[in-house]
Amino acid sequence: MLQLVNTGHKSLADYASIVSRGLMEEIKHLAEPIKGLRVLHLSATAFGGGVAEIQYTLIPLMRDAGLDVEWRIIHGQEEFFNVTKAVHNALQGDRRGLSHEDQEIFGRYNQLNAAQLDDSDYDVIIAHDPQPVGMIEHFSSSKAKWVWRCHIDLSDPNPDVIDFLAPQISHYDAMIFHLQQYIPARPGLPPAFIWPPAIDPLAPKNMALSREDAAYILDQFGIDVDRPLLTQVSRFDPWKDPLGVIDSYRLVKRKFPEIQLALVGSMAHDDPEGWDYYNRTVAYADGDPDIYILSNLNNVGSVEVNAFQVHSSVVLQKSIREGFGLTVSEALWKGRPTVAGRVGGIVTQIRDDETGRLVSSPEECAEACLDALRDPDRARRQALLGKEDVRRKFLTPRLLRDWLVLFNHLLGHDTDGADAELIANI
Repeated sequence: MLQLVNTGHKSLADYASIVSRGLMEEIKHLAEPIKGLRVLHLSATAFGGGVAEIQYTLIPLMRDAGLDVEWRIIHGQEEFFNVTKAVHNALQGDRRGLSHEDQEIFGRYNQLNAAQLDDSDYDVIIAHDPQPVGMIEHFSSSKAKWVWRCHIDLSDPNPDVIDFLAPQISHYDAMIFHLQQYIPARPGLPPAFIWPPAIDPLAPKNMALSREDAAYILDQFGIDVDRPLLTQVSRFDPWKDPLGVIDSYRLVKRKFPEIQLALVGSMAHDDPEGWDYYNRTVAYADGDPDIYILSNLNNVGSVEVNAFQVHSSVVLQKSIREGFGLTVSEALWKGRPTVAGRVGGIVTQIRDDETGRLVSSPEECAEACLDALRDPDRARRQALLGKEDVRRKFLTPRLLRDWLVLFNHLLGHDTDGADAELIANI
């Protein structure tokens, strides 16, 4: 059997004071006809990245709503994850395709994982991102509904890689993307649903943390808590542009010599490229004592990430490709001035120069940071407006509601118009 992930317990009632009463009532209404629904989530890793973070909240809340939900991790060796990283990069625009050997490796591991799954145990099976997408080909008579949840920016994908994946995706009953423009332009694909991911406001990464507590935590990592700090929280990969962040920091430092930079990431076992880019980032920092490059290997966990965001003068997410970028919602939820790349799902989270700043180059990023440092009160007011946007649009109970809508739709249940917004995107 595939590895089962223990996600613990959460209660929907704990969110009642954060989200609207109307949303809580809608969740209760949508959950009633599908109580006991057997749901399986499949993904490549249980840690390191936004997908895993979402699952640790979403799955317990699905259970609390009355569903029978599991999360299992597929198996793979380095050769498989090298291929899936190449697939990930290609879907985000890398022109390098897959060799015949790559395609064989991808198919072989999906077959091996499928052999360890009994689909008759579930009513709905959800495959997250490209790694497990091909497993469905080995369940031709499956009675379960299969959903492909893609968290990647597919606005300009490598056409050869999309052509390779399309026959596998065509077997699914539904696809889910963050944005309309991510839907692949290929015939024969299943209906597409559009909704953004979400953050858990009660998780250690996002719970209320005082500035004093945050300062105490940062002091343990050598940060001078009396000097301004820029922070980016993300994996170490070229799409997050940590080298561009360092360029921006160096431009800011010309005007604010006291500025510090923290690049805080996590190393995941399904991202072998991450080590190479981590090393490139360290080399690019060139020994600057005011640049702190930290990860889970330095004991940076959820609470520490929270502290870095809370204490930062500006939080950055200078992506050049981004499926969504939940670190933007995390920063805004904490009321922190936020500067982020004008790409992907980030543009749905920030209203430019109203709730934060959207930028397209290191120079623009530096100028936006300088504006926030020169006028912190205005930057803070914008961030607080952004926090209200997050409260309404990007918290986990809303994400749970969207999944319940889809489950009801797949099973042919009438949801009294609750699915109109989602179904309109088919």
